[in-house]
Amino acid sequence: MSFENIFGVAGTALNAQITRMNATASNLANAGSVAGSEKEAFRAKRPVFKALMDAQQAHAGAAYVGGVKVDRIEDDPAPARRVSDPSNPLADKDGYVYKSNVSEVTEMVEMMAAARSYQNNVEVINTARQLMMRTLDITKA
Repeated sequence: MSFENIFGVAGTALNAQITRMNATASNLANAGSVAGSEKEAFRAKRPVFKALMDAQQAHAGAAYVGGVKVDRIEDDPAPARRVSDPSNPLADKDGYVYKSNVSEVTEMVEMMAAARSYQNNVEVINTARQLMMRTLDITKA
């Protein structure tokens, strides 16, 4: 595996984890939102990753076999929470509003996992860079 491929694979992983962090930030920002119906309630977003196992799957945005790409972003299927709040202007005819299905605890776990994965891939890049520099030092001697 060439150094370019190592940097490319780690770079695709960094991009994927940034997307995961952005989705988590969006989920947390909308955690307290309410809607007048379950259909309108905010649903937590979850990125779905896809491993790039052969050259046919690679493209300009994720050109490295062995890397990862964001395949799609899906809504969390968990139901919205129904809460009685008759004074809320968004309440339905029965006095209920629908809160997002975002769990702050789940989002914090997602954020920590994404940050850790990001950190691990930065270490891969740093290690590859150090090996490349040592290789250059050996050829100078």
